[in-house]
Amino acid sequence: MRTTRVTVAALLAAAVLTLTACGTEPAKNSGVTQISGGQDAKKAATVLDRPFNKPELVLTDTTGKPWNLREQTKGKPTLIYFGYTNCPDVCPLTMSNVAVAKKSLPKEEQDNLRVVFVTTDPERDTPESLGAWLKAQDPSFIGLTGDFATIQAAARSLGIGIDPAKKEADGSVVSMHGAQVIAFSPKTDEGYVLYGEGTTVDDYAKDLPKLIKGENP
Repeated sequence: MRTTRVTVAALLAAAVLTLTACGTEPAKNSGVTQISGGQDAKKAATVLDRPFNKPELVLTDTTGKPWNLREQTKGKPTLIYFGYTNCPDVCPLTMSNVAVAKKSLPKEEQDNLRVVFVTTDPERDTPESLGAWLKAQDPSFIGLTGDFATIQAAARSLGIGIDPAKKEADGSVVSMHGAQVIAFSPKTDEGYVLYGEGTTVDDYAKDLPKLIKGENP
């Protein structure tokens, strides 16, 4: 699989353009651009020249206990995604694709991988509801909720923009957010690979064995 290398500076410079709302058209001038990895479908992985630092983030997990991102993923291959459980399309598809691809790994590697889902809609995504939603995807997935401003700051430190959930004219509630998955290396604990919403099960299945080892896909 071919990959594209980009700098963190380039991603953050792009982060003043657009957000994507799950189930809606992209909004204009509201936060972060949708990064799709490479320039075409053959380039699922974007390898960063200068990786992101892992955010200092302490939120509440699905059992209601504090969960420290840095401490509890230290030295572990980790995928992080920001989304919400009421999303009608992108979020469940992304988590499903990762879950299915993860099953192709040997059990030891499956147990070593950390997949962290951070809600962008903490008002509705309680620990209980988030836990039930993730259990249907993969019981090992970690769900985090908490203060929106804290979540937003952590996402933006990774070049991912999110806006507070808002009610639409039809009564639906939409959470605007970037749909990138960021992979953190077990060797450096830095976010060095990025995937866009078009990443398939096969893309993840091909890349996960290398991500588990902290190698470039």
